[in-house]
Parts: sequence; structure tokens; C-alpha cells
Amino acid sequence: MSLARRVVRIALCCLAAGCAKRGSYVSGQWIDLSYDYSSDTIYWPTTEPFKLDTVSAGMTEKGYYYSAYKFCAAEHVGLHIDAPIHFSSGGKKTVDQIPLAQLIAPAVKVDVSRKAIADRDYQVSVEDFNVWEAQQGKIPEGSIVLLQTGYGLYWPNRAKYLGTDKRGTEGVAELHFPGLHAEAAKWLVNNRRISAIGIDTASIDYEQSQTFDSHVVLTGRNTPVFENVANLDKVPAMGAQVIALPMKIRGGSGAPLRIIVLLTDEAR
Repeated sequence: MSLARRVVRIALCCLAAGCAKRGSYVSGQWIDLSYDYSSDTIYWPTTEPFKLDTVSAGMTEKGYYYSAYKFCAAEHVGLHIDAPIHFSSGGKKTVDQIPLAQLIAPAVKVDVSRKAIADRDYQVSVEDFNVWEAQQGKIPEGSIVLLQTGYGLYWPNRAKYLGTDKRGTEGVAELHFPGLHAEAAKWLVNNRRISAIGIDTASIDYEQSQTFDSHVVLTGRNTPVFENVANLDKVPAMGAQVIALPMKIRGGSGAPLRIIVLLTDEAR
């Protein structure tokens, strides 16, 4: 049985826990790597914020309570996925076309928070991956790589998280937060053939980038990108199993995302 199928099987068993005893499925700890969507949700300076409007909330004429809401959101607001087509054309996958095997996979976490907190424009390098592998072993093919810069500690403070709380083009010009260097992105897709990559900042490119080279490299190889990932401080360097399921928008360049990880007893 492939590792991806094993992870799916574990997830289904755990979701069925309500009708099964704990001893009948793999035990472990679930961790939510997702932020909720609200008026606090951080968004790109040129993007409209998430909005939730009340359709109904109260007692009906027939005597029962009923509530319903409607929301409006861009594809790339808060925790979200960048589908390959977001920065690459020529038959690259839309969000609904991304195989589940790329979204449900073992994770490795690379922690560069000490460097990134000291330098808002820090770019994760090939050397950072070399250091990680010297300590943990080779990044397994098919892994989901999670980059911890430490900036999740600033959520939902826009000024600290993004480097500015201004909106529009003026806000874009003042963005400052870490990202992944394009050479490191090339190294990952060429030498480690990862399934996907995530980061706890608003973009996989550090945000003084003008050409979004890391986006171009990753999406050009049909590698999905997760941005604004939460709680990476709770994830170990190895041993977590990721389930990252986006809203299935047909033809979408991205979508709101829910990410959870399972830490089995062996991983903790």
C-alpha cells in the first residue's frame, strides 16, 4: 500500500471515531494548521477582505430558530492554496484538478524562524535544506514541505505580519516578510520532487520580489503552494501526516484551504 493511500486510510478511520473505540484506529493527535475566516483575516493589500453577511438569525414565524449567512472572499485570502495555474499556463492544473495524493502526504518542517525574525526579507535557501537534511536525513520524495518563519506569531496583526497595514499599491510597496528563494525552489522540484509546499507568511516569495520567481518555479512543475499556514510551531520536523483540502472551485487559480496534520504516537 502506498504511503499516500495509508494516510488516507488513517484519516478515514479517525473520522469514524464516533462509532468506533479508540483502540480500533491509529492513535495520535490532530493539529489544526488553519486560521478561521473573519473580519480579522489578513489579505493582500490590493484584495478585498473576507465578508460575512447575515441572511437570517432569529426565531421564525413557525417557532423554530434559523440562521443562515453568505460570504464573499477572494481565492487568495487568509489560509489558501495557490493552484499551479496561478502563475503558470500551458495546461497547468486548476485547483479542482490537483490530485489528492499531492494534498494528503507526509510532511517535513523546516524551521528558519531564528533567521527570519531577525531579517524580514529573509529567503529560505538551499543551505537551509542542506542543514535540515544533515540533521534529519534526505527529504522524502512526495513530501509536503512546511516552512516555519515564525511570522505566524504575529497573526492577525497586519502591520507585524505583513510589514505594513496600508492598503492598495502603497501597501504592496511596503510589504516586508520572508519567503523561499527561487534557487531553493528549483532545488526542491528538481532534486526532491515534493508534492506541495506551505509557509506561514502571505506569500511563498519574499515580498520585495517583483517577479515572483519562486511561484513561477513551483507552479511551473505543478506544485501547489499553501500560504498563511497556522501553528507550525506545533509540528515536528518529521512524522506529521498532512491533509490539506481546498474548496473545490472549478477552474480556480486558488481557494480557501483547511489544513490538519496527524501526529501519530510514534511521531510525538
